[in-house]
Amino acid sequence: MTPASRRFPRLALAAASAVVVLAGMTACTGTSPAEAPSAAPQAGTTSSAGAEVIGDVPGDLLPYYSQEVSWGECEPGAGDGFRCATVDVPMNYADPAGESIELAVILAESDGDAQGTVLVNPGGPGGSGYETVSENLQGVTTERLRGNFNVLGFDPRGVGRSTPVECLADEELDEERAEYLDPATPEGLAASRASAKEFADKCAENTGAALGFVDTVSAARDMDILRAVAGDGKLNYLGFSYGTYLGATYAELFPGNVGRMVLDGGLDPSSSNEEITLGQAKGFEKAIRAYVEDCLSSSNCPLSGTTDEAVETIRALIASVEESPMTAKDGRTVTVSTFVSGFILPLYNDQSWPALTDALDAALQGDPSTMLWLADLGAEREPDGTYSSNSTVAFSAINCLDYPMTSDDRQMRRDAEELEQASPTIGKYLGYGGVTCEAWPYEAVNEPHEINASGAADLLVIGTTGDPATPYEWSVALAEQLDSATLVTWEGEGHTAYGRGDECIADTVDDYFIDGTVPGSDVVCS
Repeated sequence: MTPASRRFPRLALAAASAVVVLAGMTACTGTSPAEAPSAAPQAGTTSSAGAEVIGDVPGDLLPYYSQEVSWGECEPGAGDGFRCATVDVPMNYADPAGESIELAVILAESDGDAQGTVLVNPGGPGGSGYETVSENLQGVTTERLRGNFNVLGFDPRGVGRSTPVECLADEELDEERAEYLDPATPEGLAASRASAKEFADKCAENTGAALGFVDTVSAARDMDILRAVAGDGKLNYLGFSYGTYLGATYAELFPGNVGRMVLDGGLDPSSSNEEITLGQAKGFEKAIRAYVEDCLSSSNCPLSGTTDEAVETIRALIASVEESPMTAKDGRTVTVSTFVSGFILPLYNDQSWPALTDALDAALQGDPSTMLWLADLGAEREPDGTYSSNSTVAFSAINCLDYPMTSDDRQMRRDAEELEQASPTIGKYLGYGGVTCEAWPYEAVNEPHEINASGAADLLVIGTTGDPATPYEWSVALAEQLDSATLVTWEGEGHTAYGRGDECIADTVDDYFIDGTVPGSDVVCS
């Protein structure tokens, strides 16, 4: 999510958990039952996959699938009812006998008799499934689901507690987030390249060889080991945003191991990085107008005039911050990078729009402190200046391996012009993302392509019509690509639907997970 100019593209694929947390701070035909249900492991116990859940696994991976895992108490603050462990996976699946890395996992025991386990990924890339389960389980699952399934959260490789990508000290990350070097100028582009090279070198130095293996395909392979460790013959999975790409990748790799899978806020796996950035530019511009229209209908809106006039006021404010950075009450400088990052975050959830109204009201009066708070919330920066996660740097590391990116000056300039046309409000700050990965020490290992997952069990794709981060069209495309997908549409604003949407969404998802009920045709909830 970090808004440094060279890493603006795809900053919007944030973890769903961060969106729900923000909302809370302001004032969404049948299949057979899941196979191999398992009891939740208890503290101090060990669990082993056992031959019955290994399936067709290459012999050199058998030690990972059959490993004994010691489940114990979680770290302080996780609350009651959770069990935690670390799981070993190969750093490089092409060399399973080589070095291994650890994944941090947390399991929430079902409130009732568990049918099995649902693995959760909140998005990102870089979002922590561990934090989602430990801090926001009720925000991303329903009581009914928790009464029938254990819920397993994990930090994907390179993220959070799972052999994390490490790049910058906290103070350096503050500077990195605030830095704005206008790449539209020759001087700014040269400076961006130099800064990107420095950043990439620090990531390589501080992370080591694991930096080259944090791609999504490797993370999806890890999920099959987690399935076995959980004792499930099939993987039941709930993925939000980027988590839909991770889930679809798993279904492509292991179609026969797919149990019940819900992909909420679809990412089109056939789209290039540049196409994704353009789609988000359009999505956020649409969301800005939706927010403005809602704001103008209220009594405390700091904007006035028509929708066009109010949007122009926001554009002028952003331009003024670019020209003359502001100073927050704590003395920190708020550059346009930080300002736009804070501005974007509340657009994920219409319940968070009041926070954006407060931030704009204060900023128009010369105080950017609330906008800075929003930016810090998105970057998971604590008030004492420390960062509670590495989501900002993990985002870049994973994307650079997943997507070949354009770094040709002429093409980036053309793309930037198209972005500004698509979003006159923030499009200017979404361009030139290829500069980051041009300097990366590892080349991309994945290519965008359609995912069909032939042979996978029936699964659900959910799209929200007003989703700015994963535009609805992407969910439609993902559902069309997957051979066995049913599309569920929520007519609403904001990013993702389950846990945020109406009873129609909750019942459709819960009926699917618990009873195996797949809608007979595409469903529309409003």
